[in-house]
Amino acid sequence: MSAVASDVGLRTAVQARELVKVYGRGDTAVRALDGVSVAFAAGRFTAIMGPSGSGKSTLMHCLAGLDSVDHGQVYIGQTDITKLSDRDLTRLRRDRVGFVFQSFNLLPTLTAEQNILLGLELAGRKPDKAWYDTIVDTVGLRQRLTHKPSELSGGQQQRVACARALVARPEVVFADEPTGNLDSRSGAEVLDFLRMSVRKLGQTVIMVTHDPVAASYADRVVLLADGRLAGEINQPTADSVLSALKHLGA
Repeated sequence: MSAVASDVGLRTAVQARELVKVYGRGDTAVRALDGVSVAFAAGRFTAIMGPSGSGKSTLMHCLAGLDSVDHGQVYIGQTDITKLSDRDLTRLRRDRVGFVFQSFNLLPTLTAEQNILLGLELAGRKPDKAWYDTIVDTVGLRQRLTHKPSELSGGQQQRVACARALVARPEVVFADEPTGNLDSRSGAEVLDFLRMSVRKLGQTVIMVTHDPVAASYADRVVLLADGRLAGEINQPTADSVLSALKHLGA
């Protein structure tokens, strides 16, 4: 299968070609990814879904350079990240990729503003003031910037994490179960922001989720089963995603 973005005419931001990832050896070996080829268009919100053990988290980790591959290539833009040294891969993740995790990963002793700017500070970069203001206002945190994580709700903490991921203007943001620790209302706020970052700010977002409602915020859903591509849904709804997952035995 060739790696062709389903969004015809749009630039490809991230691409996987014949990815294979095996955990373990011999009789205990698990083929988490089995020849996956898929492309993700720039400026779009894509969700990756599948039954438990389908390989969706493994795929994201390989796409983001958080895990190595046994065969195949991953491209972020025109860069084949599977050929990079550890040092260059660390630099790429710092400069060109944003991350949002289920557990927020905020430093408790820092304010919301300090957490947002931490990555730039560690990289020795100064924030673009206009872009920073746009991010803070878009995420709705202007009145909470001096608060520490313990003084923020779960939804607000995750929005801080989203702002931190976006402030460096990454080529792509990877979101791994970003609403997993949130109630439905807070989760909806975070998903609204991620969708807004795509539609208003031109961001590219790739999200792993098990939740059909969360997936319905995306422009496209990529389905995995047993480490292989199992289809995709464009302009998904919660019902269409749920139906597809039932078909896959999720």
